[in-house]
Amino acid sequence: MVRKFHKGAKNYEKTICAAIAILAFLCIWQLAVSFTDAGLVLAGPIETLSAFCAAIVNPLGTHTIEGHILWSLSRVLVGFVIGSAVGIVLGILMGWFKPISALFRPIFELLRPIPPIAWIPLSIVWFGLGEMSKYFLIMYSAFCAVTMNAYSGVRSVDPELMGAARMLGASNRQVFTTIVLPSCVPQIFSGLQIAVGTSWATVVAAEMVRSSEGVGWVIIRGQDSNSTVQILVGIVAIGIVGYILAVAMRAIEARLCRWSVRGK
Repeated sequence: MVRKFHKGAKNYEKTICAAIAILAFLCIWQLAVSFTDAGLVLAGPIETLSAFCAAIVNPLGTHTIEGHILWSLSRVLVGFVIGSAVGIVLGILMGWFKPISALFRPIFELLRPIPPIAWIPLSIVWFGLGEMSKYFLIMYSAFCAVTMNAYSGVRSVDPELMGAARMLGASNRQVFTTIVLPSCVPQIFSGLQIAVGTSWATVVAAEMVRSSEGVGWVIIRGQDSNSTVQILVGIVAIGIVGYILAVAMRAIEARLCRWSVRGK
């Protein structure tokens, strides 16, 4: 009971601090717009938030802001699921089987430093201007983050623990399923959380190149019409959804990895 009380008090303090920080940021933003030359090129928070609320009802183009957000999220979901699944499998296999690591890791290390947006021209050449190019970019961004963390998770398993299991008669399959896989789950979730953020950033960049809907389209359309308010509405939407995705991944991790929860 006492532990739950202290935990609730700690969460309450975090919420208060977060609210104060956001309020302070909005106040500084408003003061900068009102009393400096920044107001000539930048809309204030009141105007931006009013426009954001209005965009919930009044369409920007063919969709309201929540419609654009759902379009972007649907693209992220497809690419994130495929890229994460492939990344988990390849990362675990590279960590457990040395021949697979020797074969695939050099290629992976060459691809990993390349940012997803660098692939945009080639993705358009390979897949055209449709949805497949966006799926490819999101899949690539998720794949790189998850693969590296899955590989690190397998390689970080205590060798003495595996040796003790083998001394007690466990087969390689039993060691893999009962020790290696459970031990690398927290690392995999760490990669998934990074992948969610990079996937969300990537879809926005992809939509800014060629799209007729999505949060990236909202921003690029605001640029074309010289509307800083619409640009900021898109940026606010990106920030809110990105925060919600991060919180959701933390909640899933806390539920599935109770023995090893980060960021408390």
